[in-house]
Formats: sequence, structure tokens, C-alpha cells
Amino acid sequence: MSLYVDIKKDLGSFVLETKFEADGGVTGILGASGCGKSMTLRCIAGILKPDEGRIELDGRVFFDSEKKINLKPQQRHVGLLFQNYALFPTMTVWQNLMAALLPYEKDKTRAASAIRLVMEKFALDGLEKRKPGQLSGGQQQRVALARIFLSKPQVLLLDEPFSALDDFLKWKLELELAGLLEEFPGSTLFVSHSREEIYRLCDRVCVMEQGSSSPVIPVKQLFEAPVSRAAAVLSGCKNYSRARPAGENRVYASDWGVTLEYQGEAPRDFKYIGVRSHYIYPVLSKEAKGKKNTFCCEIIRVIEDVFSIVIILKPKGAADPEAEAGNRQIRAEMTKDAWREFCRCEKNPGELWIFMESRDIMVLT
Repeated sequence: MSLYVDIKKDLGSFVLETKFEADGGVTGILGASGCGKSMTLRCIAGILKPDEGRIELDGRVFFDSEKKINLKPQQRHVGLLFQNYALFPTMTVWQNLMAALLPYEKDKTRAASAIRLVMEKFALDGLEKRKPGQLSGGQQQRVALARIFLSKPQVLLLDEPFSALDDFLKWKLELELAGLLEEFPGSTLFVSHSREEIYRLCDRVCVMEQGSSSPVIPVKQLFEAPVSRAAAVLSGCKNYSRARPAGENRVYASDWGVTLEYQGEAPRDFKYIGVRSHYIYPVLSKEAKGKKNTFCCEIIRVIEDVFSIVIILKPKGAADPEAEAGNRQIRAEMTKDAWREFCRCEKNPGELWIFMESRDIMVLT
């Protein structure tokens, strides 16, 4: 099922202006907190009314400001999973499920049969008489999902479904949810600020920044070849410099004071380059001279992480007083064994020559 969204809504601190299409499968909306992700879902579900625009599902119009169409939430057949699950606190699990189903199934016998089936599917047997306050976070989420599936939605809207869970439970429920999403025949929108969740659960993704959405692209493209600095930030890249052309397939990284070669076609009017931390390699000083995309840095700090070593560096050419402090520094990350072996061979611990493959340098707008 194809969901088309093109809406505008003044939220005070910024204007939500988003346009995208989700055609089956799971489409992620990735963005920082407060960028308008949840508001977009509420507009699709009919809880919030856009100022202008159009929302439709397979040609059925949910909202059209020009034609003055605005279907009520119950007319849209959309399943919205809230961050806090929004279960009725004074009702039992059975009553919560029955309250969701009766608007669609008036026969209580058939409704009870449907509830028993969904409780078995979502591993809720034995919890019928418990209230939400007596359930774990994972159990509450399963009840909320069961409630949504009982209404037979045409579209699933998942608003950061793992944000209230600890890491162990989050991983377990993510596996369960992945199985459910594979079975769901309609389109799913999955909102998250976690790039890891988006990568594992979604087929496509659109990045949202301050209310504006980027075009929908395959998830792997976001991580392998982001176009904008905002998209690269959300995909986990931590190293940036302002940049300008310096010849064919060459850029001058002004915040680092170096000229670098890159591969591929650069976006028109690019402004930055980015390099991921694990694509920055240490080079022995005796082997560094004359090697392209290699330059010397001062070691600011070495941090031992759980499974790796993080090295904070300042390029020796980073003298531009107008550069942002964060842009002047570079973060490299490698395994503990690799760093230990490098330190055994290198004689000058105060500085470090680093190398970047041309294919790993992202040219960004």
C-alpha cells in the first residue's frame, strides 16, 4: 500500500514541512529529538491537523486542505503505537484489547475469539486480568501492538517503540517486532533517533531535520553514500571539515588545512567533507611522507572504550581561527590490538600520521 504525505504545519519553534512516499515495507524516519518526527505521525493518524497539504493511502484521501477533507482518526484505519503505549491504566489487558476491537466488531463472541488468538500470537496468555501497572515494559508493548493488530490497520505508525526499554529487553523485542513487520501486508513508518534501529528494521529511510524531510532512499545508501551533512551526522559520522574544490576529484579541507582526493561524483555546491572514525588509519611516520591523503596530527587524547580505542586528534594544519572547534578535531577509532601494535612500532607518541582512502571521503552539501 502506497502512503503519500505532503504537509505543512506551523509548530511555533519551527515549521513542519515534510513530503515523502512509503510504498510497502518499512520506511524509517530518522531524526534528532524534537525535529517533527512524532508530529508527522500524528498528522497521518488524524490526531493533529496540518495547516495545509495532502495525505492519502492508495488513492484514499485522509487529508486535503484545498478540498477541505479531514477524515477522523477512526475512519483512517491507521495503527499508531505511541512511545508510552497509551494503554488505559484502570483497565485489564483483556479490557484494553476489547475496547480497541469493539468499534470494528460488534459481536462480543467473535471479538472474544479474536482477542484469544491475538493474545496467543503476542505471548500474552495468563495476563488477561492484569492492569498496565502490573506489566513489564515489554509486556506493555506487546499489549499495545496486539491492540493495534486487532483493529486490522492498513498502515502501521511506530513512534520510537523502544525508547522506554532497557538495552537487553530492547534487543529481544526488536527481534519479535521484526517478525511481525515481515508478516504485515501494509506500509509501516518507523520513527527513531537510533541509526542502529533504522538500519536493522527498515528498508528505506528519510532523514528529518528541523521539520524538513529529505527524499526517501534505501537504508544502505544513507550509511554508504549520504549526500548532506545532516544525513551523515544522523548516520553516525563524527568527522567534518568545511571544504571547497581544489581540482578534479580533489577538495581542500579548510578546517584541517589539507588537500584530499575523493572518488565519485561530488554534489553540486558541496560545503563539507566527512570521514567515519573507523575509516581513519594510523601510519608509521617513516612510511607517511609522499603518501596521498596522509597528514600529521597532534594527539589530544586517547580514550579506552569497551571494545576499542578512540583517539582525538588535531591536524597540524588546523590553524583557521574561524573553524568550529569540533571541526578542527578528528576522531579515529580502532581495535585495542591494532593500537597496541602501532604504539609498539611508533617512536613519537605525541603525534600521529593518519591516512584516509579516497573512497571513504564523503563530499557533502
